[in-house]
Amino acid sequence: MQTIAGTSNRILELNLSDQTTKILRITDDDRRLYLGGKGLGLKLINERLPSGVDPFEPDNLLVFMMGVMMGTGAPCSGRFAALTKSPLTGIMLTSSCGGPFGMALKTAGYDGLIVGGRSQAPVYLRIDAAGATIEDAAPLWGLNTQETQQRLNPGKKDGVLAIGPAGENKVLFANVASGHRFLGRGGMGAVMGAKNLKAIAAYGGSYKIQPHDPDRFKTVSRRAGKQVDANHFTGHAYRQFGTPANVNLCNQGGILPVSNFREGSHHRAGEVSGETMQKKYNTRPSTCLPCRILCGHKGTYPDGSVRQIPEYETTSLLGPNIGIFDTDKISQWNDLCGAMGLDTISTGATIAWAMEAGEKGIFPTDLSFGRPEGVAETIEAIARREGVGDILANGTRRLATEYGGADFAIQIKGLDMAGYDPRGAWGQGLSYAVANRGACHLSATTFALEVFMGFLNPYTTRAKAHFVKFFENLFAAVNSLHVCQFTAFAYVLEEPIVKYTPKWMLRFNMQFLPRVAQKLILIPTLTGLFNSVTGLKLSQGEFLRAGERIHTLERLMNTREGISRKDDTLPARFLREGRTCDPMSRTVPLETMLDDYYHLRGFDNRGIPLAQTLSRLGLNT
Repeated sequence: MQTIAGTSNRILELNLSDQTTKILRITDDDRRLYLGGKGLGLKLINERLPSGVDPFEPDNLLVFMMGVMMGTGAPCSGRFAALTKSPLTGIMLTSSCGGPFGMALKTAGYDGLIVGGRSQAPVYLRIDAAGATIEDAAPLWGLNTQETQQRLNPGKKDGVLAIGPAGENKVLFANVASGHRFLGRGGMGAVMGAKNLKAIAAYGGSYKIQPHDPDRFKTVSRRAGKQVDANHFTGHAYRQFGTPANVNLCNQGGILPVSNFREGSHHRAGEVSGETMQKKYNTRPSTCLPCRILCGHKGTYPDGSVRQIPEYETTSLLGPNIGIFDTDKISQWNDLCGAMGLDTISTGATIAWAMEAGEKGIFPTDLSFGRPEGVAETIEAIARREGVGDILANGTRRLATEYGGADFAIQIKGLDMAGYDPRGAWGQGLSYAVANRGACHLSATTFALEVFMGFLNPYTTRAKAHFVKFFENLFAAVNSLHVCQFTAFAYVLEEPIVKYTPKWMLRFNMQFLPRVAQKLILIPTLTGLFNSVTGLKLSQGEFLRAGERIHTLERLMNTREGISRKDDTLPARFLREGRTCDPMSRTVPLETMLDDYYHLRGFDNRGIPLAQTLSRLGLNT
């Protein structure tokens, strides 16, 4: 086994059309400016992919980037980034995933993989330290995601990315599996299907990753672990109950999606909470490696099987959002979506749209809120594009265009909304509206500050644009290291200057003096991890500026596809209708926050980055 000090800086590029491969080298300057992961992936796509390319054309690219933390053993560093142009939204799609594939590719000697072109027949890629070969996948075509991975028989040091029938049939929200984790949103599985690429198998273990400064890395890594352990969410709630710990918090805060986001809370929500599932299924960790948080759980079901517990997003969108409070049913549908290769968020949103459209008489369906009958059959029909499933497979934006019902198609830029109602967290409303990939809860996650932690008043526009911008920059950098985004809150909140400041004072500063509050936020753990692994020296300011550069580059790439202020909006439901749980019937006052946000970002009033902003970030070339 050979040792790589820091990063290999080797990117494998492969074209399926002419079956050629080559190795790209990453410079220190690109590491400083784009870090790795998401950031470096965006730069590589921006240099190679012209605007206007159809996502299903051979010219579209699939990019998988491992980041500098993968293989080091740092807490929660077993994640990698994937990027493409989304068939669901028509704009840039970035995704973060755990599972074994990332470690396998990294220890095969590659920091990333670029796949272009299209095979004439179904194939899979076999990658090891010697390079890549293109193998016949005809025997794999038609298999589900788990069967495909098993058939390729990966060892303990290997990993497979696989699509299921949904990807093969180019369902616009098909996902990609890595073990029992997924590249979930935006249709990445459909892009693989369009390329006739059934799977990518990486056979690792040839290389060991060694931080550039091992002693400093050990010190920072120990500190990181202690911060994760000390934080309430990463060290207790998610570790004990998994991400469904969010169910009760969202229900109490009035931001739980119920009946296609009509209600905001429900008296039966506790029946699908993480606390309930922990008792009902005797759950225990089943997570990415190496993980300190342990938010992924498995449990023993009534039939005696041991299976994964649904994550919060799956629980909320395939549960209360379609009027279901039966965890056995939600788990069944979660497993079916995983096997078929479907994003559970968009699947739940699409079924909810169909239920409401059926109520209103504009779409023919037997599905209805609160009735589990027909849901499993609909999921399979979507994945196979059979019958009405062929129509639903195109997603809520296209459904609303064809049948009507745009007011209750809960999507932004084509991407269906995650499980947090923005009427109970106005900053989250802004974050959804401006997020680069659509209605993404991971772009800034201000709902946690507004509802879970109580640092920001959820029902005011004050300071919201400041914190959306700040956390967009921070999370873009975190997703380029690449470590689990959950760790960022621990690394911020467990720093002494934040941890030991009275909460009332933090709340006052964040709400009324946001610039001052942000200067008190320190992230030495994140910069320490990056610097000790790479041997480069990035200050906190440079690290956050890299995040700003990455976020702005993604916005710039989207504006070239026609994205502007007209697209930075919310579904009409959140702008005109109050929640049934809110006697004040509050809606999201988006426009004022949007003006503030554009000003802070250095965008014009159409949402287009100004020339001086691009120049300041080095993006004007």
